[in-house]
This record gives sequence, structure tokens and C-alpha cells, in this order.
Amino acid sequence: MTDPVRQRSISRRALLAGVTGLGTWAVLPESGSDAQLRGPAAVLPRAVPNPTATLHLAATDGWVSMPQGSPPISPFWPDPLAPPNTDLYVFGFRDVTGLSATEVTAQRGKAQITAPLLGFDQETDIKIKLTNLGLAQRPDLVDGHTVHWHGFRNAIPLFDGVPELSISVPIGREFTYFFRPHDAGTYMYHCHFEDVEHVQMGMTGIVYVRPTQNAGTADVPPGKYVYNDGDGTTRYDREFALMLTEVWAEAHYRDAHIQTTDWTDYKPSFFAFNGRCYPDTLAPNGDPLSPAAGRLRYQPISALVTANAGERVLLRLANLGYWNHTLTADGIDLLVVGKDAALLRGRDGSAEYQVTNTIEIGPGESRDVIFTAPDAGTYLLYDRDLMSLANAGGGRGGHLTEIRISPPGTLAAQTRANA
Repeated sequence: MTDPVRQRSISRRALLAGVTGLGTWAVLPESGSDAQLRGPAAVLPRAVPNPTATLHLAATDGWVSMPQGSPPISPFWPDPLAPPNTDLYVFGFRDVTGLSATEVTAQRGKAQITAPLLGFDQETDIKIKLTNLGLAQRPDLVDGHTVHWHGFRNAIPLFDGVPELSISVPIGREFTYFFRPHDAGTYMYHCHFEDVEHVQMGMTGIVYVRPTQNAGTADVPPGKYVYNDGDGTTRYDREFALMLTEVWAEAHYRDAHIQTTDWTDYKPSFFAFNGRCYPDTLAPNGDPLSPAAGRLRYQPISALVTANAGERVLLRLANLGYWNHTLTADGIDLLVVGKDAALLRGRDGSAEYQVTNTIEIGPGESRDVIFTAPDAGTYLLYDRDLMSLANAGGGRGGHLTEIRISPPGTLAAQTRANA
């Protein structure tokens, strides 16, 4: 005969006791129940703690460089206030993890675009501290800043980064966000304070979540996977993240020169992958802390895709511009396995992957795309819109990069994304 006490559902009182308990879960019986007569409540063992990750970001302004030789846009670009080797005013985030307080403060006025590329394992307890260093070029502005994980499905309001519902960080202060991602995939993050302006000014980045399946399951060996697919169909060997943005030089000029912008006149001047426009997309990764990084010091993330023939390559694509974009890779079949951090599977579990050579991606959307590297050679990945393939309206530029394929075994195994 079934024990009626075991059949009884846990009450609100019991649930709250479990949530607020320190280190253990105690299932408390109802007051006056026969279970109380049987002795103390059962104590369940504490769960294995989640892995942890900490990160320190600083928000500030700065100067970067669009491709040299682009047609001038008088009087907006190149900006006459720009320091040497730069020409465009921006806002942005910097990774200052591990720096001393003095070193962090010294990063004021040294923003990078796009924001640091972030990757975490699923179910990791993530703490991101955000420090607002203020604006060196515009000390008259007292804008707050936030970190908003765009598309993150389980953020609570306090840590969601939308200032109307949570907290914005004022100048000279800091705030620590907490996240525990339950869903693998490619997301974005950006500042949500005065977001139309701050996103356009450069406060955007990609954040991706690696699935628990990477450790292996009964059905899938350990490896690199995009999602918990259950069958290994999203396996890859190398990964490259590309953030699509647009740069309206006039708005950047007006922010630097204490003028207001009418956003209904929006007309982008440059189109960037990871804050770089072609041919700068092909330059190697840089280091914002190294003066030797040169003109692209504060645009440190390369958009060049490299692989050995036969390898499976993952493209993590995200768009935080204000226009729709369509990307094409000539001569390469692209397999779309995820959209907006969701595996393309039907309700019955069957795969709904899409094979194409053209990827459409709207503002605020992401795509996870896998291709098998073809024979050795150089292939182009580019925007099909001719306006997006020019720098300031002239020449070849914008959303254009190369996929460089080497003979099998030429390149060493990849240790991190975009390397």
C-alpha cells in the first residue's frame, strides 16, 4: 500500500525552507501531520556546486580607426579631434580582469569595439563586475551604463541590465551581475542605458554558452559541440564569432562635439565585423594593453576565418546593427543549426537544420552556422548588400572578410575562439 505521506506534494512552507536553507535541503512536514510524529525531517545531501567564473568590465569612451584611404565625410569623418592613428569617437567596454584599481582607472578614455568576446560553460555561476569610468572626451555627460544579455532567457530583472527595471551604474561606481546560463548557444550583450545611442557608439559584444555535452554523454563522445543535440550533429573543430554592426559617422562626430543627433536621419557610413571594416577585417588579433598593437589597438578582434581542409568550422554570427543583413560564402555550403541561441529541432526531436549559402540575420538576432572546410584556398564571406560592401560609400570594404583554408594538418588545433 502506498504511503499517503509520500504522496503528499511539498507545501509552500516546505519549499521556502529548502530555498533559504544554508547548505542543505530540509523537507519540512506540514504542521500537525502524522509525518511530524515520525521524527525529524529528512535532510538531503548538498548538491555539487556549480563551476564559477568572474570577469571585470570597464565602460568608457575612446577613439578607433576606420580603414585608411576611405573617402572623407566632411565635416564628420575623419574627426578633427581624434588623436594620432585614430579618426572615430566611440563608447565601449574593456576587459580589465586582474588589473589593480589604479590600472583600471587608467583605462578611462580607452574603449574598444566591439566589446570583449565572452564564452562560458553551461550551468556556470558567472559574476561580471561592471565599473563605469566615465567619458574622457565628454565629462559633461553623466551617462550610466549596464550589461544586458540580449536574448538570455532566464535573467531576473535585477541582473537583466535594463535600467528601467533594474540598475544602471553611475560614474565612479561598480555593480556585479550574476548569471547562470541554462541554455547553450550564441547570444549578445550590450549597454541598455540610452541604448539607441550607446549601441551605435560601440557598446556591443558576443557572448556564447558551451553545452554540457562537451564533456561527453552515454551517446556522444567528448568534444566541441554547439548545442546539447544528443547525437553529435553540431560537432565542430574551430569557431569564429562575427559581430555585425554599422557605424554612422555623423552620430559619432556629434557625440564628440557636444551636439545632438536626430536618429530618424540614420544613414550608416561604415559596416563592421567585430568593429573592423575590410581590409582591416583580415588583420590578426591585437591587445588593447599593448602599445605595439598599432592603429587597430582598440579594435582587437580579428574577423579572419582560418581552418584546415576537411575540418568542421562554426560561425557564431550576431547582428546588433539597425539594418537587416544577408551574408554569403561563395563556393561553401553553410549548415544553419541554431537561431537566436536555440537548436533547430522539431517538436518530435527531428533535426530542422538548413543547408544554404546565404544567411539572413536581422537586428538583435544570432545564427549558429557550421561548414566543412573545402579544398585549400581563399574564399570570401561578405554581405550581399552593395552599400554594406563600401567604406564611407567608396571602394571595396565593409562587411567583407576571407575564409582561408590550408591543406590538412597545417594549422595546429584551435585553443580559443577567433584564434
